[in-house]
Amino acid sequence: MKNHAVGRELIYVHMNNSDHFVLSYGIEFSEFIKGIPVQIPNVLLLRHKFEEGHFNMHTKLDYADSDMIRKLLVENVYGYGDFCWIDFEDEEHLDQLSGQEIAEILYLAHLKDHLRLPFYGKLSNRFAYLAGDDGWCNKIYYRSWNHFYMMLGQVISTKINGQKEKSVFGLWRKKAVPAVPPEILHPFSNYMKEGLAFSIEKAVKSRQQIEIPVWVIGDFYDMDAMYEEYELINNKTPDGKIVFDRKTGEWQAYSSA
Repeated sequence: MKNHAVGRELIYVHMNNSDHFVLSYGIEFSEFIKGIPVQIPNVLLLRHKFEEGHFNMHTKLDYADSDMIRKLLVENVYGYGDFCWIDFEDEEHLDQLSGQEIAEILYLAHLKDHLRLPFYGKLSNRFAYLAGDDGWCNKIYYRSWNHFYMMLGQVISTKINGQKEKSVFGLWRKKAVPAVPPEILHPFSNYMKEGLAFSIEKAVKSRQQIEIPVWVIGDFYDMDAMYEEYELINNKTPDGKIVFDRKTGEWQAYSSA
């Protein structure tokens, strides 16, 4: 159905700790790349429609270097449909992949699921990014959970900063809101295992603070169903909130858990 705007003012995350991946709605490729605390030198393009990639003869797959990744950031990757990639350090490392490893990577892109966790010592990859309609339903494997928390905190602040904010008699000068620190998001980790929505659109703003409510809404692969559930509960008391104090410039977490 997809009858609502993708990725604008709602973030949904469902964390699978044992298999090191997160299902998400509302986080687009460009936001992900700008939010992670590391630079990605190259990506092996498993499913895409990018026309400027290099071709690796060993894997028979395209890849994008750092210059091309910058071009991807302004591409309409949502329009690609499937958009799947794994990062890697150097092309010579692609040439070292075994047939079994290439088969696992192809399986990963085709079914958006793993035969074994998709972290390869030969590639030194930190992520496996699997999107069907980017920003609509993304499945991302993280070698380090800290990268996930730092990315999420940055995306939340980016969305808040992108909102228009009315001043009072023109005296309220808007200041950029910093990223939410990982330690503020950690208290919600159990909620994230159940499926958690951060509602930017329902943020309550005053001269003193910004409150972003969060709701536990369950485990969804169908993001239309997720959004329908969100619409049913978003006028109810939230399960927690993150609060930015404008005076101190600090975030706080409040959870009913």
